[in-house]
Amino acid sequence: MEKCYPTVSEEYKKAIDKAKRKLRGLIAEKNCAPIMLRLAWHSAGTYDVTTKTGGPFGTMRHKLEQGHAANNGLEIAVRLLEPIKEQFPIISYADFYQLAGVVAVEITGGPDVPFHPGREDKPEPPVEGRLPDATKGTDHLRDVFVKHMGLTDKDIVALSGGHTLGRCHKERSGFEGPWTANPLIFDNSYFTELLTGEKEGLLQLPSDKALLNDPVFRPLVEKYAADEDAFFADYAEAHMKLSELGAIEVPFLMVPMHP
Repeated sequence: MEKCYPTVSEEYKKAIDKAKRKLRGLIAEKNCAPIMLRLAWHSAGTYDVTTKTGGPFGTMRHKLEQGHAANNGLEIAVRLLEPIKEQFPIISYADFYQLAGVVAVEITGGPDVPFHPGREDKPEPPVEGRLPDATKGTDHLRDVFVKHMGLTDKDIVALSGGHTLGRCHKERSGFEGPWTANPLIFDNSYFTELLTGEKEGLLQLPSDKALLNDPVFRPLVEKYAADEDAFFADYAEAHMKLSELGAIEVPFLMVPMHP
């Protein structure tokens, strides 16, 4: 079924294109792609399909949400983005934060993630505690991504591969180190490193290792380790779905009335 995307003006589309160019420059200059991707993910990942609350609606601009334990350090990303955001008042924070995540993937060599503007800013942050906990296993991952966000097992594994960017900081998460040898390059090395086992200096979280022990997740890990193109295709789809949670409507099927 075709999705029903919001309609935005030509002026808005032009502003998005200009903002994207500015974001490319900022992210390249500051080497801040990992934290921009984290900002986009954490902004969107609070969505709950049952209550239709949370999601990618710009609420990370509020100090309250930045103060959630899972968001430690994201105030840095918000602060870096603000001078560019001020140049484009027509763009919602909701769109702007998701655009930053798309650009972060693009300029580090990852796939082109489709971006559809039209998200509206919401006034109140979601309740705390909806984001995944890296210390837990597959049941928890499915509870967060499938039950609450409405994503799939394939989306879980593909999105996990986004950890090819960045590193953990002990003062923020309690963990320390990068997942891969090149944490500013978007490729499939998260999966190849996961399959080769723990290496000195590289991080494997409990939630990462759990992917290897699940009969559905592990074949996908092996597939993405062997085929980067397949990973890129599935990642782009999963990232787009995550970035649009609650923002894109699927129209009802029109059922003809019979006399």
